[in-house]
Amino acid sequence: MQLECFKYQGTGNDFVLIDNREKTISLTAEQIKWLCDRRFGIGADGLMLLELEPGVDFKMVYFNSDGNESSMCGNGGRCITAFAKRLGIINSDAKFLAIDGIHDSKINGEYVSLKMNDVREIEVGDDYFYLNTGSPHYVKFVSDLENVDVFTEGQKIRYNERFSAEGTNVNFIEKKDNELFVRTYERGVENETLSCGTGVTAAALIAAFKGQSTDKNNCVIKTLGGNLNVKFDKVLENTFYNIWLEGPAVFVFKTSIEVQEAPASLI
Repeated sequence: MQLECFKYQGTGNDFVLIDNREKTISLTAEQIKWLCDRRFGIGADGLMLLELEPGVDFKMVYFNSDGNESSMCGNGGRCITAFAKRLGIINSDAKFLAIDGIHDSKINGEYVSLKMNDVREIEVGDDYFYLNTGSPHYVKFVSDLENVDVFTEGQKIRYNERFSAEGTNVNFIEKKDNELFVRTYERGVENETLSCGTGVTAAALIAAFKGQSTDKNNCVIKTLGGNLNVKFDKVLENTFYNIWLEGPAVFVFKTSIEVQEAPASLI
């Protein structure tokens, strides 16, 4: 099967995007895993299908690089907005359906803003916070984040007794001057990624919850892949609405690749 693919990245969080408006493309988990593999395929943290959906501009179907359909991806939502503009589906504003519901997005050049779902509940632990921003996120404040072994420490939490079955994303955060530094271990990728949109959103809300935002209703986020911005309104101590994730969503390349019907399992 010959497949036309587009590569996009949002602060280093990269994706394979496929136009499936004709509903002619159906990929197995092994095929998705192969396409996302950085040695055998195109290489990406995830893969998205853009499909048509009544009542909205398009539908986003997101898969992690392990080949499994996953929960909401914030940087993915921003990248698929840029992809929709490239396809001529939208101009500057979009309304699309994702696994966690309908999202609004706005595009200005390579800068894309994505409206996230409201957050009404935050679990407070002894040394962590837990919340859902479209995907589940464990958030922990640390010091000297640059030297934290995010893979090892994140994996311990993701596979602990509580989370091993369903998994969770794990975010380590540190307030540094006028920005919040965030590093994330992502489930489904099972490694640290250069950036995670729903993770950055979770980190910004927790910083606001703890009174450590870079601004009252705004948080500037530094990730290994670049800077993002999270805007929000706060009603009660743990209730946030009108949440917007903002940052670059960049086209990388377009390619055509031959996909085997049943690729051999990756070693």
